[in-house]
Amino acid sequence: MAKTDITQRVLVVDDEAAVRDGIAQVLTRRGFVVETAPDGQQALELLARRLFGIVLLDIRMPGLDGMEVLRRLRLEYPEIVVIMITAYPTIENAVESMKLGALDYLVKPFRIDELESLAQKARDASRAGQRQAGEIKSAKGLGIDTIIGKSPAMQAVFAKIRRAAPSDSTVLITGESGTGKELVARAIHQLSPRADQEFVPVDCSALVESLLESELFGHVKGSFTGAYQTKHGLFELANLGTFFFDEISNLSLNIQAKLLRVIQEREFMQVGSQKRIKLDIRIIASSNRELREAIKAGAFREDLFYRLSVIPIHLPPLRERNGDLPLLVEHFIGRYNQKSDRQVKGVSPEAMKMLSAYSWPGNVRELEHTIERIFILEDGDVVQPENLPSFISQRQGEFQVFSDHGLTLEEMESRYIQFILRTTRGRRQEAARILGINRKTLGQKIKKYNLRANW
Repeated sequence: MAKTDITQRVLVVDDEAAVRDGIAQVLTRRGFVVETAPDGQQALELLARRLFGIVLLDIRMPGLDGMEVLRRLRLEYPEIVVIMITAYPTIENAVESMKLGALDYLVKPFRIDELESLAQKARDASRAGQRQAGEIKSAKGLGIDTIIGKSPAMQAVFAKIRRAAPSDSTVLITGESGTGKELVARAIHQLSPRADQEFVPVDCSALVESLLESELFGHVKGSFTGAYQTKHGLFELANLGTFFFDEISNLSLNIQAKLLRVIQEREFMQVGSQKRIKLDIRIIASSNRELREAIKAGAFREDLFYRLSVIPIHLPPLRERNGDLPLLVEHFIGRYNQKSDRQVKGVSPEAMKMLSAYSWPGNVRELEHTIERIFILEDGDVVQPENLPSFISQRQGEFQVFSDHGLTLEEMESRYIQFILRTTRGRRQEAARILGINRKTLGQKIKKYNLRANW
């Protein structure tokens, strides 16, 4: 019998049998393995005997209530993703739940699609090994010391973090995907006077545009079809803390305009309400897209850009962080040794040379996933070249400048471009960078020499 993925195992805790059974039926149809408990005490007993990736937990229950169970979960099972269930939503309960590390909360009565959406969100967070995608949680303990790097490029980043943290100025973090922009945002928050308040990250690329305004600002009951009750938005939950817009270039121009007013006036209105709510938050944003280009394309507001980039911080790609790769490899090996209860000692010099020669277009995130893959698929206590993925270990051979019959300058240029394209596995932007030309020029040369896409 196949072993059940821990991220598929769900415990539903609610004193109402109809709620427990209804949730179990919906999630079972979606491929989850579901168990239920009628109260907090039985839930803790089940958790002591079995592993669960996700817990749906009612707040109001006789005996041990949901908030107390949540406190114990955070102490004893910090890796479990928790969604709170309540029929009596209040800002106080929501904020307290988030402070204790709950991913989100589900308001009774709820629709099936709401339950399925939150369950998928929880599964994604559990699979990632951390509650990050769209979740709200405390960032305690996440300072600069969690960011690995001794290169001059990263030391400059650390200096900017320390200078930016004490102020309330908006920060714009730029850099390629996978460079660690959210880690920098969390470090700024942790070093700021708001460290004891909420850090609320929102992945702008993951939220549906039609629901984004309601998610951010909240809505009043009856304000639109499906608004069965008043919902508090993420801005309210972040009040007094730090709000992080991850990949902000994905916001529509309409939401950008409303965000600009929030930054300028420090107040907002719920969808369907005329009441203005005062707000005291620090805003940090990130983008892997060049926002000045987005402004030229009419996709991003110039006035919002200047509001956000009071303090700009650029994260260098891994290929420009000379000397940091061995430190990161050692860090991730230590992490996965602990997770998998193994004792991998390190990487052989030959394998390290191959890792260092690779361009890492996915940056630190790609490196971590590579180490994780090695732990899952390979044995041995030292990582050897044969343990590396083929796209890293398989060499294309050294580029040959000479041949028996000689080469014209154009022939040599054609062969060298083909060699670089094979080395970068067809990634034109990366190939153009190595060749020292722009992408348009590279495209022209590919067409000129009729280079075939056999990389």
